[in-house]
Amino acid sequence: MKFFADTADTAAIAELAETGLLDGVTTNPSLIKKSGRDIMEVTKEICGLTDGPVSAEVVALDHAEMMKEAEVLRKIADNVCIKVPLTIDGLKSCKALTSDGTMVNVTLCFSASQALLAAKAGATFISPFVGRHDDNGFDGMQLIEDIRLIYDNYAFETEILVASVRHGMHVLEAAKIGADVMTAPPGVIKALFKHVLTDKGIEAFLADWKDTGQEIG
Repeated sequence: MKFFADTADTAAIAELAETGLLDGVTTNPSLIKKSGRDIMEVTKEICGLTDGPVSAEVVALDHAEMMKEAEVLRKIADNVCIKVPLTIDGLKSCKALTSDGTMVNVTLCFSASQALLAAKAGATFISPFVGRHDDNGFDGMQLIEDIRLIYDNYAFETEILVASVRHGMHVLEAAKIGADVMTAPPGVIKALFKHVLTDKGIEAFLADWKDTGQEIG
């Protein structure tokens, strides 16, 4: 499974990139707002921190304007992936962009039927929002299972990018189902390192090492 960071915080992205865990980055208008930076400037910097796809989202709602915004965004760097909403105009833009060789992430997916439409439109990635799905009384992981089954049935190449990831269990369950990618805030990714027995093991090893009176090097 590929790990994308869902953030526009370049310091956090750089830290994850140093671990070798980072395969890409996703951003959205809310994350750009949180960064307090210009979208063009921060997206360019992010693109320099990873060789993987960097999702940059259009904000227009009609096809013609989406294409205009996409043209500006995809000039930032070769690894920019244009993010469009799962609407008729969004999928029209998806089809046009992917036909031209541009990566497209179709976002705000909440049903397997929507995911089917995105795959037929040639989406590079589909982003089902599992956390928001759970929040509204639905089963986010069942959604991922349904999409995986449909995509496998017809050998669609669209990658399932699990979004709105809230905790480690979302990551684990998505990996067990066979999702291609998950995107999560840096804090959620870093929390995957944590386990009480790992911490206790380190503590015991260090105590025993101290008792030996030795040093390495």
